[in-house]
Amino acid sequence: MKIVRFSELGRKVVAVGRNYADHAKELGNAVSTTKPLLFMKPSSSYITAGQSIEIPLGCSELHHEIELGAVISKQSKRIQESEAMNFIGKFRKPETLKTMFDTSLPVSELIPLNRISDPGNINLWCKVNGELRQNGCTKDMIFSLPFLVSYISQYFTLEEGDLILTGTPAGVGPVKSGDVITGGIPDVIEISFPVIQRT
Repeated sequence: MKIVRFSELGRKVVAVGRNYADHAKELGNAVSTTKPLLFMKPSSSYITAGQSIEIPLGCSELHHEIELGAVISKQSKRIQESEAMNFIGKFRKPETLKTMFDTSLPVSELIPLNRISDPGNINLWCKVNGELRQNGCTKDMIFSLPFLVSYISQYFTLEEGDLILTGTPAGVGPVKSGDVITGGIPDVIEISFPVIQRT
């Protein structure tokens, strides 16, 4: 798997929280079907193949997540939901950590659109040290990818290369130094990242 140049990574990352009902319930949160929960991750959180997830000093709890990421193809704002997929250039399969520190956003290489025929119905899985922790499908998202692109673009100008994280299915759990997190989309891609303690 190639090392991704930083120039191929976007200037901003817009993440969606609690976009799977089962995951919201496992957190003890009510499920919202009216508007998405959004938060930002810094571009310094990106890492790619060959790099490690570094647990920050003083961090006592860290959880894995697997998500489908959509990469914006051109600058845009106030996109109509019916046109939203025209603004997606490629996909990434991020494994995110439930914080926003450096190295907390491991991503795959870019996945061409023709490798994912229906982003609204693909399986995502995540293993820790070979043990299956998450196994979900994007058809269970509360807010679809076209809706998310449209909604986010009403508030932020989306620029080429920006990444939208669509949320994680149930099964989120802790990781520690020495663990290896592996995730994938069946028959499309698989990536692995070691977890180490920052010194």
